[in-house]
Amino acid sequence: MTMDGLAAGVAARIIAVDWGALAPDEAKRLQALGFDAGAEFTIAHRGVLVGRDPIALRLGSMTIAIRRSHARAIAVETMSPAA
Repeated sequence: MTMDGLAAGVAARIIAVDWGALAPDEAKRLQALGFDAGAEFTIAHRGVLVGRDPIALRLGSMTIAIRRSHARAIAVETMSPAA
């Protein structure tokens, strides 16, 4: 599953990022923000217009907005709610 398929409120973990699918400057920016295997995040909000862009997510203490095209390059797994 990729990040662009997640609904708002879903908590997940990054499994892998296809850095080659991103422009070098975009990949560098996402790496600097902490997008890498093992990072945990929650989808905070999805855009409401055509394309549902951008996707806002909480990663650590940051809220970050990314394009769906970037989210398609990020493989994720959903996390079970804490018991």
